[in-house]
Amino acid sequence: MLFRKPPSLPLRAEAVDPSRRDFLAMACACCAMAALPADPAKAQSAAVQRHLAAARAAAGDDLLSYLRLSEIVAPTPGARPMSPDELMRLPAPPPGKAFDNLFFVGSRWVSAWALVTSDGIILIDAMDNDDEAEHIIDAGMRRLGLDPAAIKMVIVTHGHGDHYGGVGYLKRRYAPRIVASSLDWTMMETQLEFDRPDWGRPPQRDMAVEDGSVLRLGDTSVAVILTPGHTMGTISLAFDVRDGARTHRALLWGGTAFNFGRRPDRLVRLQAYIDGTARVRDRAGREGMDVFISNHPIYDEAVDKLGRMGDGRPNPFVIGTAATQRALTVMHECALATMEVWKG
Repeated sequence: MLFRKPPSLPLRAEAVDPSRRDFLAMACACCAMAALPADPAKAQSAAVQRHLAAARAAAGDDLLSYLRLSEIVAPTPGARPMSPDELMRLPAPPPGKAFDNLFFVGSRWVSAWALVTSDGIILIDAMDNDDEAEHIIDAGMRRLGLDPAAIKMVIVTHGHGDHYGGVGYLKRRYAPRIVASSLDWTMMETQLEFDRPDWGRPPQRDMAVEDGSVLRLGDTSVAVILTPGHTMGTISLAFDVRDGARTHRALLWGGTAFNFGRRPDRLVRLQAYIDGTARVRDRAGREGMDVFISNHPIYDEAVDKLGRMGDGRPNPFVIGTAATQRALTVMHECALATMEVWKG
C-alpha cells in the first residue's frame, strides 16, 4: 500500500407536488444547515437567472437531484429542510452491490463505499459514529459476504464528522490506514468547521495526500483529486469499477453542498468550487468517466439505483461520460448563481 504523485500533466418558483417537495426538503438540509440566506432581489437578477437556467438545461430529466444546490438562491416553495437529526434517524437501506468490486454500505443520509481489491478493501468514508460503523458498515459488509477485517485503508473525503465519525471503531477493530488530505488533517486537528455530540471524534493524523496522489492497494489504483470548496481539503476520487467483462471509470465527488455560506472565506471557497468543477469536468471527458457517485445518496440517488439493479437491466450507475459532465455542469452553474448572490 502506497501513494505517489505522478508527473504533471431564468429558474423561478413553480408548483411542486408534495412528494417532490418532501424529497427536496430532505436534500436541502445539506445546503441549508450553514447556508447564507439569499437576498430575494439579488436572486432574481439576470445573471443569477442565466446560471440557473443553464443548470436546469444541463440537468435534463435525469440529473434533477443536483439542482437542489440551487435551493440557496431559489428555494422551493413550501419545502422545509429536514434537520440532521431527522435525516440520521431514517432507517438504513439494505447494503448493495453497485459493481463487481464496489459496494454501498451507507445510510440514506451519508454513504460509505467498499472498494474491493486483490489485497484487501478500501473503505471510502466512515459515516457519523462508531454505532453506524458497527451496525451499518461492518454489518452491511458481512451481509454482502465481505470480510470487514480485510479493510486496509479508510479514505476520508473531507473533514466533517459525518464522514470520519466511525473511524474510531474501524481503527480499533481492524487497524486500517486512515487517509485524508493534508489540509483537512490540519483542520481536523485545529478547528473543526462543524461538530455534533453524536459524531465520533476526529481521527489521529495518518496518511496525508495531495492533489495528484495515487493510492494503491493490490490491483487497484485510486487517483486523488483536490476539489476544494465544501472544505478546502476535500478530495474526490477516480478509480476503475468492473461490471462483468466491462470496466468503467468512476468519479466519486467528495463534497457537494455550499454549506460554508456563513464563513468569512465563503467567496474564496465558492470560487475554488467553481474552478474545481470546471477542471474535473474536462478531466472526466479526457478519461471517459462514465460513473458519477457521491458520498451522500441524495445526490447520486444510490439507494434508488441499487433497487433497480439486476434482471438483466443496464447498470443504472453507468450514466455515461456526457452525463457525468452534465452533472458537473449543474454543480458549476449552481455555484456561479450562488456567487452572484453572495458577492453582493
